[in-house]
Order: sequence, then C-alpha cells, then structure tokens
Amino acid sequence: MKLSNLLLFLALVGMTFACVQGSDEVGKTNIAIVEQYVEAVSSKNTTEMESLLAMDYVGYGPSIGDTIRREQAIANWKDYIETLYEDINYEKVRLLPVHVKEGDNPGEYVSMYSIVNIEFKGGDKVRTWANTVYKIENGKIATTYTFYNEADVLEQLGYSYF
Repeated sequence: MKLSNLLLFLALVGMTFACVQGSDEVGKTNIAIVEQYVEAVSSKNTTEMESLLAMDYVGYGPSIGDTIRREQAIANWKDYIETLYEDINYEKVRLLPVHVKEGDNPGEYVSMYSIVNIEFKGGDKVRTWANTVYKIENGKIATTYTFYNEADVLEQLGYSYF
C-alpha cells in the first residue's frame, strides 16, 4: 500500500471514530438531561422541570387529543403536585439515545421505557408500564411523546368496563 493511500485510510478511520465518539457523547448528554427531568418529576420539583423544557416545548399523548404546550404543562404539574399526586417514582428504567437522520422529525431523541408507580393523595396507587420519547434540542426537552395503558390505570383505580 502506498504511503498516500495509507495516510488517507488512517484519516478516514480517524474521522469515522470521531463521528461515533461525538454521537456517543451526544447520547450520553441527552440521557443525562432526561434523567435530570425524571428526577425533577419524582421529587416534584417544578422549577427544575421548567428549566429543562424548551420555550417551544410540545408534549403529545397518551391520547390523540392530549397535546400540551410548555406553559400549560408546568401549570398542570403544579396543580397535580398540589391536588393529585402524593408520590411518583420510576423503576426498571431503560434509556436509549437515538439519532434520527431522515423523515418528518429528524433529530436527537431519548426513548425511556419504565414502570411508573403513582400514589395519589387519598391513598390510591397504580403501577403501569410507560414509554416516553424525548426529543432534545440545544440541551432542552423540545418534544415528548408519552404512551401508557390508560385502561390499565383506570382499572387499578376501580373503574369497570361493564
């Protein structure tokens, strides 16, 4: 192999490694942002939650019509903490950073799959699987997509289908 070809090959390998490293670092940073947000939710720290949401934040789910903007999301959390939730904690959390290159919503995401345990004021408790996908932009949570089985939660609270 000629020296010029060897140098070109080594440069390409180095650039490839740098791209992978950068991607890994972005993923680690984004996971840390999500972990910080989840901790803020668990500790009911709305000031911290607010600091981690982008100014143009939009949350989707779990139902089609459940779209919410930043201001309303923070107001809702403050109300829920005051009147609804005694305790919220997450277990068996799995976090996966994802880089979406193409399509309608390219960008940096973190998918979080977990079991959420909620104790309501008054003593009722629920335990449910939940998945939230966080889109991270400029160090903030720009978008969330949340999925969980609402029927399972309602059944645990004593509601019946019949």
